[in-house]
Amino acid sequence: MKYYIIAGEASGDLHGSNLMYEILYEDPNAEIRYWGGDRMQSVLGHTTMVKHIRDLAIMGFVEVLFNLRTVLGNIRFCKKDILKYNPDAIIFIDYPGFNLKIAKYTHKKGFKNFYYISPQIWAWKQGRIKAMRRDIYKLCYILPSEREFYASVDFPQAEYVGHPLLDEIKKYQPTPLNYKKKVVALLPGSRKQELKKVLPSMINLARNHKDYQFVIAGMTLLGEKFYNKFIPSDVSNVSVEYDRTYDILSQSYAGIICSGTATLEAALFKVPQVVCYRGNAITIGIAAFFIKRMGKLKYISLPNLITDSPLVKELIQQEVNTANLEAEFEKITSNKASRQEMLKGYDNLIEILGNAGASQRTTKIICNDIIKK
Repeated sequence: MKYYIIAGEASGDLHGSNLMYEILYEDPNAEIRYWGGDRMQSVLGHTTMVKHIRDLAIMGFVEVLFNLRTVLGNIRFCKKDILKYNPDAIIFIDYPGFNLKIAKYTHKKGFKNFYYISPQIWAWKQGRIKAMRRDIYKLCYILPSEREFYASVDFPQAEYVGHPLLDEIKKYQPTPLNYKKKVVALLPGSRKQELKKVLPSMINLARNHKDYQFVIAGMTLLGEKFYNKFIPSDVSNVSVEYDRTYDILSQSYAGIICSGTATLEAALFKVPQVVCYRGNAITIGIAAFFIKRMGKLKYISLPNLITDSPLVKELIQQEVNTANLEAEFEKITSNKASRQEMLKGYDNLIEILGNAGASQRTTKIICNDIIKK
């Protein structure tokens, strides 16, 4: 069978690679054409990359407007490429701004649309529900809290599969970092616009804590020059490890994490953390307006969303400053009670998420359907 997979971000590349392994195991004759990154590219078999995520990581209203020609060009190209390839199944992985536009088109053209890792429409874009019910043949969601939501909006084709990060962490084998000081993980995000806004504050924190080794989880696709320009010559306790996020987290005493999948990864590795997010002011203002109208979103980080509690501290926009980071860093490194409370909360989070096997369950849903029919 022929599969067309679209992942537009680093987390989607990770989960897409695991899904591809499972598809090729379940359907050895599978042909896969995909949009993804290095992890998906490493999967051996009848696979072909169409676009790399380095060319797709555009986030936010303003950022999209500035790159509108590129975005629209990618959409046009994707539609034509799908028609030419004529897949038996199209699998969308998160990345809703792009993927839902393609899904609307491919549904009209009669393709079977599967969605893996539901967009967070339950947070503030519930107007998308009607379109998704129409355009998505089957949706596989990964958070147990979404079960109640999809039942409440009459979405019968939505099915809970569990969180794919549990699969990835279960198979992870650590490689030592060999630092003599206690390690503090710095995960500033995977997009350049994210990094530019939060990494300087993280570096300033490191400057004041020479007794810790601050390790940036770098990405090879962004390049050494990009990261090095943020690290002043007088700051000797900051280093960059490329494509070794789990090695860093598995050996970290604490973490300063940019909001996103990384917050859940840090929680699963039981790293006490402070969550930071700083985006374009206009983008955040527009998002805040819609969120306020919907009245649905209390938190931005996955640990807090999953447990429905303020498990980890969230610093947003102007709150990401030296004074706040210092205060919260003190809590997660030196305050034993605060550390223990957060670690206990992580145990509860892991219990809520349940068992591994999301990639396998999603693959069976897709393959059993299209192969049988």
